[in-house]
Amino acid sequence: MHTPISLDRGWSIRILAVSLFFLCLVLPRDAAVATGSAPAESSLPTAPTEHVILFVLEGFGQDSLKGGTMPTLSRLIKEGAVTWSATAVKPALRLPTMASLITGMPVEKHGITWNTFEFSRGYPRAPSVFDYLDLSGGRDSAIFLMDESLYQLARPEPYTDYQMCGPLKPECSTDRVVSYIRQYFKKATSGHGYGHAVLALPHFLVVHLPEAGRAGASRGWTSKEYRDALRTVDRAIHSVLNIYQEQGLTNRTTLFVTSLSAEGRDANQEQADAAIPMVPWIASGVGIKHGHAIHQPVSILDTGATVMRTLGLQTHTEWDSHAVEEIFQAAFAAAPQGSSLE
Repeated sequence: MHTPISLDRGWSIRILAVSLFFLCLVLPRDAAVATGSAPAESSLPTAPTEHVILFVLEGFGQDSLKGGTMPTLSRLIKEGAVTWSATAVKPALRLPTMASLITGMPVEKHGITWNTFEFSRGYPRAPSVFDYLDLSGGRDSAIFLMDESLYQLARPEPYTDYQMCGPLKPECSTDRVVSYIRQYFKKATSGHGYGHAVLALPHFLVVHLPEAGRAGASRGWTSKEYRDALRTVDRAIHSVLNIYQEQGLTNRTTLFVTSLSAEGRDANQEQADAAIPMVPWIASGVGIKHGHAIHQPVSILDTGATVMRTLGLQTHTEWDSHAVEEIFQAAFAAAPQGSSLE
């Protein structure tokens, strides 16, 4: 009486087992594990970065964001990775710090300890990130600087374009520099270049925006003028990002933001204390983790190697710059040999 029931159950178990076996063969591996766990952020595919922007501020720190003065930068931080304690250099002056930023070397190696342009000293001998970008991947750079002291770093090369606008020129302002960038991009996309070295859109854009630091040093770090200057800098960042959006480059662009001096520090005056200054260091855009607080130690010296890593390039050199690997969503993928994306 019970034998048919026992046989039916046995066959049911066998059929179920065979069905599950074939189902595992047919289903893609990702579908099979989808209900078990979501893929980690580092395994998600990301579009390659073709353009990098580096904004270099002055007199900027975490407290600068209070009161909603910098909505664009606040959004970039929320969508990216940040540390508020990247180490800078001593002497904590504009020119030595910028030299370390672009050479990836401490002051004792690049040798620039002064803070004004001195023609007799010539350009720094140390290679810069601009040299490495050209050597490793044929990438071009455009650099917009807002202080005459930085002429010291503007070594002319066929793969770099420099635009200089400092306080010695009354017409120089943050808005004027943004207009220079817009004109540069307009002419670069015209097919006729800008009349300088780079005849197309640059792969690496550096924008120096010191207005907030100057206002804080001259009018006070709690003054209305300082807060207004922060807003002006934020609008400039927004305007530059709009230029990239107009060119259809947003989904191929990664950006970095750091500062030559923290809030309350004057990039023209060496501080009496012996402490190494700390500055913000921010990454956002294509390939960068969202809402990530950086835990590994970061130095402004690491900016150059991180820019290289972002573009899929390696230097194989002995500089002191190291890529901040923690910020990236995916493992390093080398750019195709000989490629020079435009």
